[in-house]
Amino acid sequence: MNEKRIAPFYTEDHDHLDEYFKNFQSLKRKNYAEAKENFKKFKFGLQRHIVWEEEILFPLFEEKTGMKNGGPTEVMRQEHCQIKALLEEVHKKVQRQDPESDQEEQLLWDVLKQHNHKEENILYPAIDRFISDEERQKVFGKMDALPEHKYKTCCQGHSH
Repeated sequence: MNEKRIAPFYTEDHDHLDEYFKNFQSLKRKNYAEAKENFKKFKFGLQRHIVWEEEILFPLFEEKTGMKNGGPTEVMRQEHCQIKALLEEVHKKVQRQDPESDQEEQLLWDVLKQHNHKEENILYPAIDRFISDEERQKVFGKMDALPEHKYKTCCQGHSH
């Protein structure tokens, strides 16, 4: 039996990503090279997280609940588009080594916090309730098998 559950795993991934982002923010005016490394981990990790959700979790949730058009996953996909756009705004400044990205970072942070709260309190627990241990193992197997080129991209989709 697989003890790993969706809600704690994905919540922990949110926490790790938040930590990289906070490290970037605290370092960007002191040590830009180190700040940039933290941003890169944050960006690639967030992109991977979104791909996991959109390609694995959301379809599973929709299949189990029958909620597709107009359901919570549709709203979350729209929020993902907003998150990716805001992430690119910060990324553009990181590419120029411009530490004056506080406004863009705050917008991204605000959207992420609201989005993560919904996922952690509604979506992930619902998926854990709806799926069997065997299905859960398949989810984690698909996550492990995700090729890096799906998320390790920068500059509008070019592989890194």
